[in-house]
Amino acid sequence: MQDHPQAERYRPDPRIAKLAGWLADPVEAADFPRRNLRFRNDRAAATVGLSDLTDEQWVAHFGNFEPLPDNLPQPLALRYHGHQFQVYNPDIGDGRGFLFAQMRDSRGRLLDLGTKGSGRTPYSRDGDGRLTLKGAVREILATEMLEALGVNTSKTFSVIETGEELWRGDEPSPTRSAVLVRLSHGHIRIGTFQRLSAYEDRDHMAALIDYCLETYPGPLPPEDAPGRYEPGVILLHQVVERLARMSASYMAAGFVHGVLNTDNMNISGESFDYGPWRWLPKWDPAFTAAYFDHSGLYAFGRQPAAIHWNCAQLAVALRLVVSGDDPLVAAVDRFSGVYREAMAEHFLWRLGLVPRGIEEDVKLIGTSEVHMRENGIGPDAFFFAHRGGREAPAGEFGNLLPQWEPVDGATDHSLWSGDSAPSLVIDEVERIWSSIDKHDDWSALNQKIAEIRDLGAALGPFARTSR
Repeated sequence: MQDHPQAERYRPDPRIAKLAGWLADPVEAADFPRRNLRFRNDRAAATVGLSDLTDEQWVAHFGNFEPLPDNLPQPLALRYHGHQFQVYNPDIGDGRGFLFAQMRDSRGRLLDLGTKGSGRTPYSRDGDGRLTLKGAVREILATEMLEALGVNTSKTFSVIETGEELWRGDEPSPTRSAVLVRLSHGHIRIGTFQRLSAYEDRDHMAALIDYCLETYPGPLPPEDAPGRYEPGVILLHQVVERLARMSASYMAAGFVHGVLNTDNMNISGESFDYGPWRWLPKWDPAFTAAYFDHSGLYAFGRQPAAIHWNCAQLAVALRLVVSGDDPLVAAVDRFSGVYREAMAEHFLWRLGLVPRGIEEDVKLIGTSEVHMRENGIGPDAFFFAHRGGREAPAGEFGNLLPQWEPVDGATDHSLWSGDSAPSLVIDEVERIWSSIDKHDDWSALNQKIAEIRDLGAALGPFARTSR
C-alpha cells in the first residue's frame, strides 16, 4: 500500500502571514454563478484533518472560500517574476489563483492549500482568472498518476464546477468552468527569489531564505562545499538536489510537464501546476507536450537540462546575499550527479529490481532506452512487461536484465497478472473528458482514478536506496 499517513486533527499554522506584506497581496475570490462539487480528495484531506467535512462545508470553504478556522483571514495572491521559455518576465504573479490556507500534516510538515481558477488578481493582466473544467479534470489525472509513479507532486484536493461559460482559443468554446484547490508542500518558487533579486531587496531575500530553511528543512551541503554554513548556499544545495530528483522522477515516469518555467519551479522540489502535460506514447526524447513549444525547449529528453538551467537562475538570484560565486557554482554543479543517482533509483524501483551499483544500473537504463526506441515501446508497456525482471527479450537489454534480482514481492499484486497497467496517453485523456463534456458522465474518470490508485498500491511507495 502507498504511504498516506492520517492526521489526528486539523492543525492550522498560517506562517506565511508574517511575510505577506511584501510577498503577496490580499484578494477576494470570484463570486461564481453556482458551485457543483465534482471531486473531493478525502485521501489527501485525511492527512491534514479535513476529511470529516460535510459536502456543504467543503463547498463553503473550497467554492465560496470561507476561511478555515484559525487560518488565513483572506486569500493571498503571491508575487513573483520568472523566466518563461528562458525569457525573463517581471509581469507575472498569481493571476488566477491564491494561497488559501496552511496547516500541518501528521508528519509535522507545513502544507498549503492553493487555488487555480479562483478569479482575477492584480497579476491577471488580460486573463479572466478562470479555469476550464477540462483543465481541472486533466490536473486530477496528472496528479493521481504522478503520485502513483513515485513523483513528489501536489495533490488535486478539490474540483468544483462553477457554472460559467469560458472562451479559449485553443479548445472548443464556450466551455465549462471550474475552481480547483491543490494541496502542496508550499508555493515558494524560484521566481519568488528572482523578483526580490530584481528589486535588490536584500533584507526580504534573507527573510525568505530563513523562512524556507525553517519550513522545508534539509541537510547541510557536503563537508567540502564552499560557503557550507551560509543560509543562501544551504538553500541552493537543497533546492538543486530536490529538483534534480524531481527531474529524474519525470523521466522514469515517462512524463512531459510541458512548461518548465522558473515560476513553475517549487523550491520544495514538489512538482505542480499542470497545463499541457503528456505521457509518452513511446520512448522519444524529442516528444513535446505544449503545441507552443516550437523549439522543443521542454521536450521530454531536455527536461533535466531545463530544470538544471532553472537552478542556475536561482543561483543568480541568490548572488544578492551570498559572498562570491564559487559556493553557488559548486551547488549548481551537483545537479548532474544527483540526477544520475536518482534516475537509477526511480528506474529500478519502477522495474521492481534491486540496484546492483550505479554504473551497472545506468547501463541497464541506457539499454532499456535503446530497446524502447528501436521497438517503438512506451514506458508504461515496457515497465509492465519487465516488472521484476520478467520476459527478457532477445538483444542486449534481454541479456542484461536477468543479472538484476527482483525485489521481494515485485509481482505479487494482482495488477501484474493482468494484461497491462493503466496509462494516460492523450487518447485516453480525451476519452475521459468526452464522456464528461457530452454526457456529464463522470464514471470513466472515477474508474481511471481507481485504476491509477491500484497501480500505486501495486508499485508500493518509492523509497531512496542506499548506495
